Amino acid sequence: MIMKLSNFDYNLPKNLIAQKPTTPRDHSRLLILDQNNGNIKHKKFYNIIEYLKSGDVLILNNSRVFPARLIGKRKKTNGKIEIFLLRNMLRNKDTCKWQCLVGGRRVRVGLEIEFDKKLECVLKKDNKDSTWEVEFNLNNKAMMSIVNEIGSVPLPPYIKREKQKRGDKKNYQTVYADENKIGSVAAPTAGFHFTPELLKKIKAKGIQIEYITLHVGLGTFAPVKTDDITKHKMHAEYVEIKKSTIDKIKKAKRENKRIIAVGTTSVRSLESFFNNTKSYKLAANSYSAWVDIFIYPGYKFKIVDAMITNFHLPKSTLLMLVSAMAGKENINKAYKEAIKKGYRFYSYGDATLII
Repeated sequence: MIMKLSNFDYNLPKNLIAQKPTTPRDHSRLLILDQNNGNIKHKKFYNIIEYLKSGDVLILNNSRVFPARLIGKRKKTNGKIEIFLLRNMLRNKDTCKWQCLVGGRRVRVGLEIEFDKKLECVLKKDNKDSTWEVEFNLNNKAMMSIVNEIGSVPLPPYIKREKQKRGDKKNYQTVYADENKIGSVAAPTAGFHFTPELLKKIKAKGIQIEYITLHVGLGTFAPVKTDDITKHKMHAEYVEIKKSTIDKIKKAKRENKRIIAVGTTSVRSLESFFNNTKSYKLAANSYSAWVDIFIYPGYKFKIVDAMITNFHLPKSTLLMLVSAMAGKENINKAYKEAIKKGYRFYSYGDATLII
């Protein structure tokens, strides 16, 4: 059966694309969608605690966003060019190569680019998948120190800014992002709705909170370019899950407790692990792997029972994933209802609980 890309399209009024987060974060709206019968309820996000039960395991992605967008100039002509860092290809080595998106005219192998603070790079290889292999003149530690100074927060293009606002670096980050888990070029936005106070209330109710790490990269936000979505190939993203977290999840499943994932990244991390444990390496009590799981309607979930997520872009792999969990017709109904009710969409928008 061919699943067409056009089946995952919908029209969204531009005024419903959120340009800034709700304040406080947990006062965003929450659409509750029953995946069994398609019933819908409308709440505030802080009401989420009413739908969580003692013994549930809530899984959050603690990856931290870094300022991945760099603006440089061509060494010979001073023409402006943008480098969008995606993935460090050589971890813990003196040679510093990254997989990047490159924005500008007449991009070619050998192009030399310079930035502030004596940082430079050269385009080494066209990967033929819209990305480039880029080599920097400093080791990774020194390079990242400069990137944190001169880089910009990688806000999605539908969040319109003439220039970045002072609060963007703080807003475009979950409150539980781990300083030791830096690596995402886009935020796991379903987590934006949590506040420290709400997390405390959730714990006090007896819900277990566990963290996994998926460094969000091109796999999450790359567009689908094939009419038959089953032909789409996901870019790999790095996932790390503590052995203790896996053990707690297994125990909860044996006891018929629910696993509730916060965000599509948490869903993909858990489903990839329990689909193919052998692809993960165990070191220092953590499992890690590069994963490219693509979840779309017809997929049978192995581990995740419910999820918290935002409203996603038309024709995106994220919309396909939530359609797999809730059912495509239920998602269509929920999105029409959300548009009618004036919900705010995308990264800074409102939330959905599929339960």
